[in-house]
Amino acid sequence: MRSSSFATLRRFAGAPKNNGAARPPEVEHCELCSVRLAPTHRHLLEMATRRIVCSCDPCALRFENVLEGKFKLVPRDAKPLPDFQMTDMEWEGLSLPISLAFFFYDTPNKKMAAYYPSPAGATESLLPLTAWEALVAANPILSKLQPDVETLLVNRTHETREYFIAPIDMCFELVGLIRVHWRGFSGGEEVWTAINGFFNRLKE
Repeated sequence: MRSSSFATLRRFAGAPKNNGAARPPEVEHCELCSVRLAPTHRHLLEMATRRIVCSCDPCALRFENVLEGKFKLVPRDAKPLPDFQMTDMEWEGLSLPISLAFFFYDTPNKKMAAYYPSPAGATESLLPLTAWEALVAANPILSKLQPDVETLLVNRTHETREYFIAPIDMCFELVGLIRVHWRGFSGGEEVWTAINGFFNRLKE
């Protein structure tokens, strides 16, 4: 995936410096006009590179409802889907190697895309089209996903069965958390604490 850089993922994940010391709060600026940004601010998706761009509200809103252009405005909020319908067999039919994944319509490549986070970053998985069509038939809300910037985010780790409509930058945040905190073969306790904290925040 041509996602944001590792440095950007580290910023989303709130990673410490390499020496383990706590970092001072990072001052961010709008990447379009250079104005100083508040800690919570809007993001744009740069279509050519799939890079997440930090933006002030005035610059971001220039791209609201723009269908074709250099940038797309990323939605603000995630939405839990408590009534989402997916059986274990349907999940297995998606042929994903782990139980965390996000799905979105990839406009440049004209297809639904499936990605899962890993210690190496976001990895694309081949998505059987018929399996996705069955999910949409059972969950019509999926037909309303905003292309490129809005995802179905799935957490089926252990006994969990959680589904969200989530902005693409939140999925990058999850990728960054896993990449930064993963240790050893199974990830270690630290990464699972970070993953659980991430999904708890989404539910709030």
